[in-house]
Amino acid sequence: MESHNTETICYCFGYTRQDILEDIEKNMGRSTVMERIMAEKKRGSCRCKEQNPRGR
Repeated sequence: MESHNTETICYCFGYTRQDILEDIEKNMGRSTVMERIMAEKKRGSCRCKEQNPRGR
């Protein structure tokens, strides 16, 4: 079982809770992870329904 911080948040691009926390710290309170995910989705790279074990 994954620990709380290593829990996968984005199965398409492999982002974990820890990645987001580190991004927030690096960017002075702001995470750019969602911006990166949205940019990839616009390019058609999102496969959440196939990659996420919960189907979301």
